[in-house]
Amino acid sequence: MITSPLRVILLFGGRSAEHEVSILSARSVAAAAPRQRIELVPVCIARDGRFIAPERSARILAGDDKSASGDKDFSFETWSRGQAIDVVFPLIHGTGGEDGSLQGYLEILGLPYVGSGVTASAVGMDKVHMRHAFAAAKLPMVDHVAVQEREWRHERERVTRAVTNALRLPYFVKPANSGSSVGVTKVKNDGMLDAAMEHALRFDEKVLVERGVDARELEVSVLGNENPEASVPGEIVAGRDFYDYTDKYVDDKSQLVIPAKLAKDKSDELRRHAITAFKAVGASGFARVDFFLERGTNRLYVNEINTIPGFTNISMYPKLWEATELKYPRLIERLIVLGIERSKARAARGVRAMEWLGEVNPIA
Repeated sequence: MITSPLRVILLFGGRSAEHEVSILSARSVAAAAPRQRIELVPVCIARDGRFIAPERSARILAGDDKSASGDKDFSFETWSRGQAIDVVFPLIHGTGGEDGSLQGYLEILGLPYVGSGVTASAVGMDKVHMRHAFAAAKLPMVDHVAVQEREWRHERERVTRAVTNALRLPYFVKPANSGSSVGVTKVKNDGMLDAAMEHALRFDEKVLVERGVDARELEVSVLGNENPEASVPGEIVAGRDFYDYTDKYVDDKSQLVIPAKLAKDKSDELRRHAITAFKAVGASGFARVDFFLERGTNRLYVNEINTIPGFTNISMYPKLWEATELKYPRLIERLIVLGIERSKARAARGVRAMEWLGEVNPIA
C-alpha cells in the first residue's frame, strides 16, 4: 500500500503499430489511478519517435491533441533529471516499448520502472526466443516453424516444403516481434502462404508459422516479482474468424468470459503454467499469459506471454484481477510498488558489486 504520494511518469505512445492502443491503455490508467496517492505525469512518445512534453501529452490523453510528431525542443533525458520522479509506468505496447529497448533506455537514465527488465522483455516479445524459453521449462506448445526473411527471399521453395510438411492446414503466420495480432494471417490453403508471409514480413524480419488448433482461447494474468501470483483464467470468444487486431480494438464483437467455465483441475493447471511461463522468461511486475485449450482432446498449450498487456477498458489483464478480487486502482498501486521494489533491489545489488570490484581491483 502506498502511504505517501508518489510521482509517476505515465509513458505511452511509441512508434509501433500499437500506438493508438497504448494511448487507450494510458487513458484508462490515468482515469483509474488514485489521485490522493499517485501523481501521474503523462509523457507521450510520438509516432516519429520524439518525446512530447507533459503539458501537450496531457492534451493527447484528453483527446485534444495529436501525437504524430514530437516536440523538437523537449529533451526527456534533461527534463527527467530535473524532476523528482519515483517510478516510470511504461505502457508502450509492441516494438520499441515491450521488446527491451525502452527498458534499456530507462536503465541508462537510472529511472526505476514498472514491469519486466531488458532480457525478459526482449525474450517475451520475440515469439521464437519465447518458445525456446518455454521449451526449456517443459511447457506444452503447438507445432511451429520459424522462418528468417533471408531464408524466405533466397530459399522459398525449401521453406514452403518445410512448412507444408510440418504443419497441417489451417496454420497461422505471425511476425515474431509484434503484438495485438498485428500482421497475423490465418492460412486456410497453401496458396495463401506467399501473401501471408509478405504481410508478416512488413512488421518483422522473422516469422513464426504455427499449426492452427480448434481450441478455446484462455488467458491468465500474472502479478509479482520473485513470488508471482496468477489470476483466475478468462476466455475470449472471438467475434471474427480469430481474435485479431480488428476484433480487439475496432469491431469490439468479441466476448470476454470471466472467469472461464473450466473444471477446477484445468483452471489450476492454467494458473501453474502461467506462473511457469512468467518465470521462464524472467518476467517481473506483470504479464498476461495466453493459452489454447484444444477441443476434443482437452490438451492445453501455452501460446505466448505479453509483458506489457493492454490496460484499456476492454483489456483482459485488469478484468481478470478484478475477478480475483483486486480492483483496478489497487492493481495500479501494486504494480507501482513492485516496480519500486525491483529497482531498489537491483540498485542495492549494483552497489554490492561495485564494492566487491573495488576490493579485488583497486584503482589508484
